Amino acid sequence: MTSAKLDAIDLKILDAIQRNGRITKLALAEQVGLSPTPCWMRLRKLEKAGIVSGYHARIAMRVVAPVATVLMEVTLASHRQADFDRFERVIRDIPEIVACWSVGGGVDYVVKVMARDIDAYQRLVDGLLEREIGIDRYFTYIVTKTVKEEAVLPIADLLPASA
Repeated sequence: MTSAKLDAIDLKILDAIQRNGRITKLALAEQVGLSPTPCWMRLRKLEKAGIVSGYHARIAMRVVAPVATVLMEVTLASHRQADFDRFERVIRDIPEIVACWSVGGGVDYVVKVMARDIDAYQRLVDGLLEREIGIDRYFTYIVTKTVKEEAVLPIADLLPASA
């Protein structure tokens, strides 16, 4: 996969909008040192290129209602592409599964579940097992405290030194 060519202004725009997705066009332009029209055109270009994939609000769910956050390691019984595809198709349609990563190593997937409580989580797992989507083993890790969950990516630090 090739990286998009981003200059310092693009990086400033990305940094600004991920910190404040509701920033006005004028404030964004001022923050990155451009006039509003060129700044807006750059932002539209970043959106069209798929670099900016959306704007979202972060919800402090535990303030709204009690919630159980659970990480689950999943190993499939068989490792054909069709098995991975079937598992992923089902996982994508379950709203309580808020993240799923295919990983290398001793397990096939790490799944993040946000459920009303542990009983609701277990009912979700029981439903997955009943659907026979190829789960061989799973391990459950209850999140007892969130130490860090950063939504702002260190964009400049992640790019190659020559960028």
